[in-house]
Amino acid sequence: MTELMKVSLSKEAPAAHWGKADVTFQNDQAVIHLQGGDELRQVQKAARKLRSQGIASLSLEGELWDLHSQWAFAQGFATAKSNSDIRWTGDEATQVELKNRLDSASFARQLINETPENLAPVKLAILAAHWLSEIGGEKVTYRIIEGAELLEEKWVGIHAVGRGSERAPAMLELDYNPLGDDAPVSVALVGKGITFDSGGYSIKASEGMLGMKCDMGGAATVAAALGLAMKQGLNKRVKLFLCCAENLISGHAYKLGDILTYKNGVSVEVVNTDAEGRLVLADGLQAASETGASLIIDAATLTGAALMAVGTNYNAIFSPSSEVLAMAQAKATEVGERVWPLPLDPWHREMCPSAYADTANSRPMKGGGAGGASNAAGFLWHFVTPEANWLHMDLASAFADSANALWAAGGTTHGVLTIANLLQD
Repeated sequence: MTELMKVSLSKEAPAAHWGKADVTFQNDQAVIHLQGGDELRQVQKAARKLRSQGIASLSLEGELWDLHSQWAFAQGFATAKSNSDIRWTGDEATQVELKNRLDSASFARQLINETPENLAPVKLAILAAHWLSEIGGEKVTYRIIEGAELLEEKWVGIHAVGRGSERAPAMLELDYNPLGDDAPVSVALVGKGITFDSGGYSIKASEGMLGMKCDMGGAATVAAALGLAMKQGLNKRVKLFLCCAENLISGHAYKLGDILTYKNGVSVEVVNTDAEGRLVLADGLQAASETGASLIIDAATLTGAALMAVGTNYNAIFSPSSEVLAMAQAKATEVGERVWPLPLDPWHREMCPSAYADTANSRPMKGGGAGGASNAAGFLWHFVTPEANWLHMDLASAFADSANALWAAGGTTHGVLTIANLLQD
């Protein structure tokens, strides 16, 4: 076939001989038949069907395509193995926005799908810093704190989690300042960057460990979101903190029963080395709080409990502020993504008690016990300044262990658009 397959949308039912098919074909033309309900979901499913038939290049044509439907198609069409070629339709502004989204999502997807061997913690920090610097130019400055330097600056959580690996843990501190001089920081972003999670001495089963290259999905998500917002013309100062480490087992690894005393004075007993994400985020949230930002957003592939609660089509969100939750839901809806709030009350801060420290990093039971996602958020709350609005996003929908009707296996980048939209507020 020398010409690109043309793909159009139709709100008419397919001809009778097609039965209940949602995609029909004629020569070099495919038609997606929208049949009521969630149309974006239908488009994404149709894109998966087309890609699964070996189609890698196509052209979207017809008047029914808009920004959201074209993006839904692109998400369903993406795979981990090979690049695709989609020719967009619509006016110039729509096509520029789609290109920016695809560039940013591709960056995040490549990081999430990379092998653990090829993505050491310091390399994750470097790749994110270089990509954002290419976009922002002189508006971007950064530094990477690694290895023993973390202890010198009292970032004890990242150091403890990462010290079991031969490859140094690191924190990326990046400043995007388009306003110049000493402008106030409007938003601080924090991302969990565990480049591989064995569970440490609370070791995961093999089948649970296989997909743990995705445990830096939070770092990839916030970095890609900042890059997208910058491409869209973001005109406020934002600081980004990526908390990067490998959680491995060795004679140097941290152990159950260890107590970490954080920079803000909070002491934490380690009762589960597989609850490591919250230990590194605690450092990032303190660093974010030190910026004086009025809004702090963190993102992490943090708990299996969030996945059990909201499934794989939503990301779970938490905040002490009902206004922040409502804003996040509205911003997600505007870009066709899905978030759902789970409970976070002051008493969740006390749900991981310790006889030896101010708090524990979990509860000594499988999955952290009932309400595990809320309890994890309650733990993080210890490290957020009371003056800031805070949104915690538990990325239940950031990674697909295997292909399904909506996503190819691997990183989904679901959450990037929501956070980029929050930055533009």
